[in-house]
Amino acid sequence: QVQLVESGGGLVQTGGSLRLSCVGSGLTFSALAMGWFRQPPGKEREFVAAINWSGRLTTYADSVKGRFTISRDNDKNTIPLQMNNLKPEDTAVYYCNSGTWDYDRTDSPFTPSDEWGQGTLVTVSS
Repeated sequence: QVQLVESGGGLVQTGGSLRLSCVGSGLTFSALAMGWFRQPPGKEREFVAAINWSGRLTTYADSVKGRFTISRDNDKNTIPLQMNNLKPEDTAVYYCNSGTWDYDRTDSPFTPSDEWGQGTLVTVSS
């Protein structure tokens, strides 16, 4: 059974930083692409960032490019998401999940699975 656990959320002021972490178990972690999504209050869940199995390929939503960095540690089964220069519109519950990477696509190559964690809340105050 796949299990994903997110942590690291909290309250931060505009311009501040947070580092989220996703720990995976019950899966061949190093063989999977991984991604972060978020769901702002009252809105649909949206894509944030993804990374392929080796960590050499990443993709980001336009809204977070240059501010967020996704990485992975396959020895520890973790997917950190470093978030800098946070804005109030980054307020959301953040989720990680595993998925697939389409190497024939440069636009939106990551397709998520149904393996969602419980999420971690990030609140950015203005």
